[in-house]
Amino acid sequence: MPAGTTYDDLSGPPGPTGAVIATWRAESARLVGALTRMTRDVDLAEDLAQDALVAALEQWPVSGIPDNPSAWLMTTAKRRGVDHFRRAETLRRKVAELEHDLERDGGEEAPVPDLDDQVDHIEDDVLRLMFLSCHPSLSPESRAALTLRLVGGLTTAEIARAFLTSEATMGQRISRAKKTLTAARVELELPTGEERVARLDDVMAVVYLTFNEGYTVTMGDGWMRPDLVAEATRLARMLADLAPEEPEVLGLQALLELQGSRTAARLSPDGTPVLLEEQDRSLWDQLAIRRGLAALRAASHVAAGGRPVGRYFLQASIAAQHARAARAEDTDWAGVAALYDILGQAAPGPVVEVNRAVAHGRAHGAAAGLAVLDAVAPAALGGSPLLPSVRGDLLERAGRHAEAASAFDEAAALTRNEGERRVLLRRAEECRGVDG
Repeated sequence: MPAGTTYDDLSGPPGPTGAVIATWRAESARLVGALTRMTRDVDLAEDLAQDALVAALEQWPVSGIPDNPSAWLMTTAKRRGVDHFRRAETLRRKVAELEHDLERDGGEEAPVPDLDDQVDHIEDDVLRLMFLSCHPSLSPESRAALTLRLVGGLTTAEIARAFLTSEATMGQRISRAKKTLTAARVELELPTGEERVARLDDVMAVVYLTFNEGYTVTMGDGWMRPDLVAEATRLARMLADLAPEEPEVLGLQALLELQGSRTAARLSPDGTPVLLEEQDRSLWDQLAIRRGLAALRAASHVAAGGRPVGRYFLQASIAAQHARAARAEDTDWAGVAALYDILGQAAPGPVVEVNRAVAHGRAHGAAAGLAVLDAVAPAALGGSPLLPSVRGDLLERAGRHAEAASAFDEAAALTRNEGERRVLLRRAEECRGVDG
């Protein structure tokens, strides 16, 4: 393995190398979180984790995959940490802390430890790491990038592709984020009280942002990034496991499971986006739907004890209405519209209002939907194609085909996604064909 190799270079066939990659994906957050707690230095923690990763890539193909791969990585990283601090005379206290960990784990010659009895502690480290990645000293873009790097285990190249920027630019963004945390002397501790609530909102917002970017890519040729959808859903599950007493966290998991269940049905064989009401629901992932509905029931149970719910729970409740409908025409649109009315009060915003217009248009007629939509200021959506595309849909349903065609043309001119543009232009032509 060449010197300087990092987990950005991971690739290879199944076997020991594949086992390393799989273990890294599953355990990197726990590893970096624990090392950050021990060293109080996120940059150093990531370096030590990468050292352990390189050692695994070198040794596992020769010695075989260990019985407990995650424990092997943790122990190796701790030993590298001991070596690092031994070379730094001013940090002898850190050596003692890490050596104590190793002595407790059985020493240099002992078998690789089983960490099952440390799960709660390790999971706390993951939660701390998620909060650290979403520290308020960082910009929203940096929070998302750092979360995907440290908690999600994605490579710089993968994160750059997700947010449609160059690998060099994304690498600089991640590096600056880590330096900002170091300069601010941020502690790897869970916030409490109001600060915890605010920071938890930040963590959930980053996971939701990541999911949305994968679910409907804002720019480029593709309509979706299924890998990003899957990664965000994995983070939501992890967060729900770590904070099961928070109904909004459970609501976020439910929302992502339910929306993500439609992934296979959202593209036609030729890559054209397929709208919700036209999707083949037999392609929806039933396991994801069961997970989502179970998370929603758990959120409802917790909320019944007096815990507040918000936008994620309400959006998940809306998604559940679609998931329970075997056919598009079976959808309880009146129920969906009622939920959007509540969501509009709990989390007001232009996107919610546009979606509320869709629901009212389906439940109470196109005129009702247009009445809701007319109250949304175009400037509030910053040039998004969402407003004219929904207007076109409602106008088409109202039989005003010429106006609908113009609205779809306007939306097509605004979108930066090629797949969405094709759909909008097709609908515009269909409307013109009716009048022709």
